[in-house]
Amino acid sequence: MADIQAQVENILRSLVDSGREKGAQVAAYLHGELIVDAHAGDGVGPDSLFHSFSTGKGVTATLVHVLAERGLLDYDTPIAAYWPEFGAHGKDRATVRDALAHRTGVPQLPPAITIEELFDFDGMAALVAGQEPLWEPGTATGYHGWTFGWILGELVRRVTGLSAAEALRTYVAEPLGIADSLLYGVPEEHAERVVPLVAGSWEENLAKIPPEAPFFLALPHRGVWPAADNANRPDYLRADLPAAATVSARAAARMYAALLGGVDGVRLLPAEALPRLYELQTSEPDRVLGAPIDKGMGYFLDLPAMGGEPAFGHNGSGGSIAFADHRRGLSFAFTHSLLTGGPASTTAVDLAAVIRTAVDQEARGRL
Repeated sequence: MADIQAQVENILRSLVDSGREKGAQVAAYLHGELIVDAHAGDGVGPDSLFHSFSTGKGVTATLVHVLAERGLLDYDTPIAAYWPEFGAHGKDRATVRDALAHRTGVPQLPPAITIEELFDFDGMAALVAGQEPLWEPGTATGYHGWTFGWILGELVRRVTGLSAAEALRTYVAEPLGIADSLLYGVPEEHAERVVPLVAGSWEENLAKIPPEAPFFLALPHRGVWPAADNANRPDYLRADLPAAATVSARAAARMYAALLGGVDGVRLLPAEALPRLYELQTSEPDRVLGAPIDKGMGYFLDLPAMGGEPAFGHNGSGGSIAFADHRRGLSFAFTHSLLTGGPASTTAVDLAAVIRTAVDQEARGRL
């Protein structure tokens, strides 16, 4: 499928030349084979790293599923069985499944919290455990923008004895040969590979949200927004924040490919485990985001880049995304530096559609 590689490279170069993108990567695997590995922009190569915000939630969900398959945790067991402190204030019945579906009732952060406090994993895990839920756990869903990471990250630490970053490396990244490109905190030796983010229409769109909106329960002020200035801070990039991740597109696509099947002889889960990843957990209105979102087991199911197809994955603030199209055996990832939102944020949608079309044409040609 050399034609699709050239086509995507040309599209990316055109986007950069036009100013619609500054730097970007696209990667796709089909049945475990890398079919697209494209990049464009000054200083951007195939091994460059992009902080991709909540694209990392799909990484964390994947880690949780790998641990569940090993018998280290169970989806329907209360989180407090592994982490007793989390059971405070009536959260004792909140399960691992609830955490994956944003149903534990604690999406909120204190109004005066600082960005520096987010870097203290132990402190944030204790803070979240001690919060009163905004609704009875398991009865509603509301996007846990930051708290998703500490809830599941501390759960991972309790059942493995490893930090979230160490567990990700041990159980997911190292087996796939991507330990230097699928990261929570970025080690100093890889810091020079990180492409700085550029503020675009994304932050402008956040600023237009009415201040009384429930959205700001999870992001109470500009100082903790998923924005370029924050993500470019060295201390932010070093922090173990499992609600987010710094990745290359190739690494993110490879991870999803290894959920769908074997990649160079490695697969993360057995075939029979795959359907549970995209089993619909809730499609009800999200109490933080204010709209219905189909949620699977830690992944979103209805994202625009999925094109209405059966697929699971996660997007990140400013336009990044990675997902698996299980009907086609296709995985896709898009990372970039210019954070965009609203009508300006179409690159991932357009490129995923181009790759799907090429894959479908190739399949028809073999019939």
